[in-house]
Amino acid sequence: MVAELIELSRLQGAERLPNMTDVDVDTIVSEAISRHKVAADNADIEVRTDAPSNLRVLGDQTLLVTALANLVSNAIAYSPRGSLVSISRRRRGANIEIAVTDRGIGIAPEDQERVFERFFRGDKARSRATGGSGLGLAIVKHVAANHDGTIRVWSKPGTGSTFTLALPALIEAYHDDERPEQAREPELRSNRSQREEELSR
Repeated sequence: MVAELIELSRLQGAERLPNMTDVDVDTIVSEAISRHKVAADNADIEVRTDAPSNLRVLGDQTLLVTALANLVSNAIAYSPRGSLVSISRRRRGANIEIAVTDRGIGIAPEDQERVFERFFRGDKARSRATGGSGLGLAIVKHVAANHDGTIRVWSKPGTGSTFTLALPALIEAYHDDERPEQAREPELRSNRSQREEELSR
């Protein structure tokens, strides 16, 4: 917990991240999964990802891996044995979105606005069962903010949750007729329908 508190304090006080580089989103996903492979195996949980995306963001790779790893850890912790955790990535407008979906117990509506607060644990019985410091999602929130990004949650009690980390896509010089097709397409599905589709897989 001490290390997490130090990291959170550093993030809260940061005005500008010093180690911003061109970061491969696929690498972030792979490293985050690797950090929690043993925990997933021990819980008989499959962590499944979509196809490599070749998407890129400007960021601090170490912090981004930490943030996504916290989301993966959270998904594993609140999932029943033998269930599936899925990770997807996509370009949506000017942002890259990385979504982590579990088929766990979900989050009560009254707690969904507070899950990113430091030390907030929600359901006490659930917290005792999973342990943890209550800082993981707070760290995700501040990593996102320090990258001019966002983190949001969709959850339905008894069904599961999806946490979506949105980060500005790496700006590249495209002519109008060379822009990636996914950057031009309007978003046709609502956030809710996307989450429900993920949970149905």
